[in-house]
Amino acid sequence: MIRVHLIARDNGAGLSRDLEILKRVIAAAGFELTVSAIGAGGVRRFLTRTRVRMRLASRARREGAAFGTFDVNLMDEHLRPEYAPLARRNVLMPHPEWFDVAWTPALRVIDRVYAKTRHAVPLFEALGCRTDFVGFTSFDRLLRDVPREPTFFHLGGRSGNKGSQAIMDLWSRKPSWPMLTLIQRKPLRLPASMPANVRLIDDYVDDTELQALQNRSLFHLCPSETEGFGHHLVEGMSVGAILLVTDAPPMNEMVTPERGVLAGYSHTGKQQLATTYYVDPLALETGVERMLAFDAGTRIALSERARAWWEDNDRAFGARLSQAITALVGE
Repeated sequence: MIRVHLIARDNGAGLSRDLEILKRVIAAAGFELTVSAIGAGGVRRFLTRTRVRMRLASRARREGAAFGTFDVNLMDEHLRPEYAPLARRNVLMPHPEWFDVAWTPALRVIDRVYAKTRHAVPLFEALGCRTDFVGFTSFDRLLRDVPREPTFFHLGGRSGNKGSQAIMDLWSRKPSWPMLTLIQRKPLRLPASMPANVRLIDDYVDDTELQALQNRSLFHLCPSETEGFGHHLVEGMSVGAILLVTDAPPMNEMVTPERGVLAGYSHTGKQQLATTYYVDPLALETGVERMLAFDAGTRIALSERARAWWEDNDRAFGARLSQAITALVGE
């Protein structure tokens, strides 16, 4: 049986989602799974990592494993070369926008990069890494008993890369538009008085309420500047929402005109290896107006295609990851 060691940060946000998804998919593939879930912050994090390394190194010595205890170390987002001796093969599943360029010399310990988006493949090939596209998936957030409303939803969370300010600025000028529920815990520039058609949630939302909000609004606004994968986009498609996204990679890998609305960008920037794309305010406004103009048949078709894409992608990711790990171990 192939022995996989999953090394991931448990941060209570997107990386915790990664961790749970990878645990499920790896276990479903029939591999023997060991998890090092690294907590966030300070001395506690350092001690946790140190104890894990000592425990695993001790196990490797006891078993006399010449190339480590595991067949594969699978590192999510963060490159952790200190774990490399514990496995025969080392794999990184990176997010380009969070890949610290200072880590580049340590890539020598990595046997393969598994890219979550096609956009990431050439970025890591340019660093000399053998890179395979495996994709990723999100949780299924669908609640079939929640009625859909022609309202708008935006999940910015704790991120500053989700285009939240552009959405707030737009809705501040559109008091006649439908209700917008905007979740953003990073401070925004707010109008002198909050528009009656905006509900801003700037505090923690428990998962039950969040899932209900995701399902209740038919339209999701996701004009991200960049994404390592894009859980809020893909979770939105899992509920059959109609999404508006920035027309730039990798966002337009997930959402295409066949299942959503694309809005152009006005300018670009850089965040580590990623290019950031800032949605054009006029394109954002035009995209929302298109969504409001959809007839019932168009709404149903886009919603069904979004859900179908989520189902196909979820199945395909499990198969691709299993095949990639099996092939790497067999080399």
